[in-house]
Amino acid sequence: MTIVSWDPFREVATLQDRINRLFDDAFPQKSDPADDPNLTGWRPAVDIFETETGVVLEVELPGVIKADVSVEVKDNILTIRGERKVGNEGQEENYYRRERAYGSFRRAFNLHYVVKPEKIRARFNDGVLRIEVPKPEEEKPKQVTVNVD
Repeated sequence: MTIVSWDPFREVATLQDRINRLFDDAFPQKSDPADDPNLTGWRPAVDIFETETGVVLEVELPGVIKADVSVEVKDNILTIRGERKVGNEGQEENYYRRERAYGSFRRAFNLHYVVKPEKIRARFNDGVLRIEVPKPEEEKPKQVTVNVD
């Protein structure tokens, strides 16, 4: 008869492996949560770049109409909201595959300087929203005359 030393932690590790396998089988996960359209909302792609006169945001909004988009600035945060509605091309049961995302979206960006909202310009053309945020005018030093009595 062979004598084998008993290691209680080996049994615990085996039990843990079995429990992990049980949960993996019951709740499978995708490799990347961003690949699952049911877990992520629609986020339109945004390019942000600087020009001599300000900062420009270009937002890709294919299939969105101008009336369904709004841009607002509050507390130095620029917020873009909108909605891409499902088309009426066919009934749900007639689709083989539907990969395009629909629904509402919201993107918010911090502005690094104080901006006057009335100076912001936005254009919507060919499914691209272009927002131009001008740089603030540099404050000129104010000269104060001091009278000595």
